[in-house]
Amino acid sequence: MAERERIFKYHGLGNDFVVLDRRQTGMDIDAELSRWMCDRRRGIGADGVLSLLPSAAGLARMVVHNADGSIAEMCGNGLRCAVKYLVDHSGSRPERITVETGAGVLSCVPGYGADGVSEVDISMGPARLVAPNLPSGATGQPFLEAPVPGHSGLRGSAVSMGNPHLVLLDRPLDEAERLGPTLERHPSFPDRTNVEFVRVDPDGLTVVVWERGCGLTQACGTGACASAAAAVLAKRLPADAWLRVTLPGGDLRIRVPSDLSDIRLRGPVSFVFEGVVGLPSGR
Repeated sequence: MAERERIFKYHGLGNDFVVLDRRQTGMDIDAELSRWMCDRRRGIGADGVLSLLPSAAGLARMVVHNADGSIAEMCGNGLRCAVKYLVDHSGSRPERITVETGAGVLSCVPGYGADGVSEVDISMGPARLVAPNLPSGATGQPFLEAPVPGHSGLRGSAVSMGNPHLVLLDRPLDEAERLGPTLERHPSFPDRTNVEFVRVDPDGLTVVVWERGCGLTQACGTGACASAAAAVLAKRLPADAWLRVTLPGGDLRIRVPSDLSDIRLRGPVSFVFEGVVGLPSGR
């Protein structure tokens, strides 16, 4: 007989997630279950599954399962969803909480509205130009030649926010669906990569993201951070200022210090529904 489990659905700017609270059992899910849950026709439907597990360092450890069953190191929109779940189910209104992620233990400041947490301000940690999930042999140079058939000379910034990103400044936004699948699997990135197509505006950025393991999504928090870091590095936008980053699902605010030491992300989060699903035995 199928086991039953309560699930919770949230979204951050349309980037939607199923949240599973498994802090009691400590048992994560597998790739097959993640793919089923994310299937929009035969499952629940989501860009990813957030598995909340026990943590000695924070209120929970968040594991991000992509729609294709792979695991992402970090997800900014997902973390806001996890924070809303954790705080709204805690019975208190803390000023700050910490959550353990694949990108480290991150400090999160909930903002409250009539329905509990309505936005979250996250210290996302550093933007790195040298990291194991970025092209090997990098020495801090932020630019990477990324040749694509028919698009010689394509250049982008390789940035890690815990997870890898290839940021393409001044690229047409409508190229994302066509070039994203090829660039996601660019051989210079050992673990594949997220790809950002960015228009630099006078007061911020407009970004479309091809997410590794998901495809086109309404929003990507780490992608917004990586895009803002690349624009600041290129001296196209100022450091130490709250920058607007507009994604298909809406706006995030990103603050990039001049030394890239701790990127800040601020954005909304919404509860969608909760329910009970039957899971195969042992899942």
